[in-house]
Amino acid sequence: MALQIKRVYDSFQESDGMRLLVDRLWPRGITKENAHLDGWVKELAPSHQLRIWFGHRAENFEKFAMLYQEELDATTEAQAAARQVILQSKENKVTLLYGAKDPQVNHAIILKEYLEAKVLSL
Repeated sequence: MALQIKRVYDSFQESDGMRLLVDRLWPRGITKENAHLDGWVKELAPSHQLRIWFGHRAENFEKFAMLYQEELDATTEAQAAARQVILQSKENKVTLLYGAKDPQVNHAIILKEYLEAKVLSL
């Protein structure tokens, strides 16, 4: 499985492979052309309510991770999207793109770990 995460604002690299935006909202200040996206998988993003509660605050990260994984498990659309991303990552490198400023406190970290764990169950 070839899966990585990267800020959507970081420069495009051919080595990124398939580039998938995993935010529910379009990132500010970037055009679709500059994003170099192969897809936008909103189904894998946290819900609006969870995102607002989290607020990208480090002190909320652990509880956010638990709640976010529960959301992913409970949503049929998220499960279908997760399967697609996992299948794609078995054939090609996949880069999950996110817009958050902090590379240590964002949902893409949790999503990557979640997808890597799901591989074992497929």
